[in-house]
Amino acid sequence: MSGTDLKTAAMKAWLYGLPLIEIATTRARGLSFGQSLNTIAHVRKLATPKHRAVTTPNNDTLYSSAQLDLSQGPVTLTLPQTGDRYFSLALMDAYTNNFAILGTRTTGPKGGTFTLVGPHEAAEGGHVVRAPTNHVWALGRVVVYGPDDLEAAQQVQSGLAIQGPAAPTPPPAVKRSASWQDYFTALADLMKANPPPVTDRALLEEIAPLGLETGFDPARFSAAEAAEIEAGLAEARVAVRRGGLTGDHFIDGWSYPSATLGDFGQNYHYRASVALGGLAALPPVEALYMRARGDQPRGLYDGLKAYRLHFPADRLPPVNSFWSLSLYEATEDGQFFFADNPLDRYAIGDRTEGLTYNEDGSLDIWIGSESPGEDLQGNWLPAPAGPFALFMRAYLPKPELLDGAYRLPPVEAV
Repeated sequence: MSGTDLKTAAMKAWLYGLPLIEIATTRARGLSFGQSLNTIAHVRKLATPKHRAVTTPNNDTLYSSAQLDLSQGPVTLTLPQTGDRYFSLALMDAYTNNFAILGTRTTGPKGGTFTLVGPHEAAEGGHVVRAPTNHVWALGRVVVYGPDDLEAAQQVQSGLAIQGPAAPTPPPAVKRSASWQDYFTALADLMKANPPPVTDRALLEEIAPLGLETGFDPARFSAAEAAEIEAGLAEARVAVRRGGLTGDHFIDGWSYPSATLGDFGQNYHYRASVALGGLAALPPVEALYMRARGDQPRGLYDGLKAYRLHFPADRLPPVNSFWSLSLYEATEDGQFFFADNPLDRYAIGDRTEGLTYNEDGSLDIWIGSESPGEDLQGNWLPAPAGPFALFMRAYLPKPELLDGAYRLPPVEAV
């Protein structure tokens, strides 16, 4: 085995396995708070700066989360009636692919009961959903239209239920920062429990020198080989921070996600970057995520400066549901979370109470740590007095947004 091949194998294997590690970490976190497998937990309030379990959270929807293990048998999913309210239940496999999304766009507003089965389970019927792995993360989203709507949204949320057999407790998870010995030992176990799809065979042949599928044994590597593996991991940890959720290609100051977002196929590097910077992101057809390029290092903005996002009257984001602009402070490892501010406002959009349009129907959003003035405060998105990032979300985007005929206007310093 050549050292160069082992270094490359380690780099590719670390990136390939990061989504499994992040999903396992999320599962372990839920279990540590007392939630059992195959049960659902509802978050009854919108995300705030205190919510740091998942990077780039939204402040638009209530979340419901369930970590499922289908190895013991099928799980029953009951969806609520939602009327005109946006609702989705994303079903992600162990590799973070959204293999099915139930809800407003796909199954309609009437709710219903669905049977989720594992990759080898026999099942019949029109409401059967087959998962590609036994480990599944089910993540529900229910839109809230404003403070006075929270209780009504919670009632819809309560109609989402999951029933399934008891499942064994999974082994402890390891962090992405773990040693290569611990990281690859955990990854080998996760791949055994959730076998990769046949369409990953080419990549699996490239990382075969590590022995992840044949029995990983860190003791069999010499000191020189271990150094090559360490070098591969160091390269992977740098590479994973490039691109992120929306990529590096900007149009009018905005980057747009790849068409493979949320169902990645063989785009392993992108999948790993999203697991780090946007875990559980929906596919573009469900929700389009766009990031603004800031004028500071790492594509961030400076909260001590003032910015404006101006929408002409005929150029508001075209959506079939809703849109919002979220502001996050950035961590050193490339993750994003809400920041405290005097308005307790972490996003602004078409549902924001007090939002004021100009006389010609255009819209200005003011961004920065200092208030733009009392008369403009309804259109102010407060920032911390430091670096921050801006993300736009468009739920159920219209075709012109999906195909690129519509582009967001640039964020300008004022």
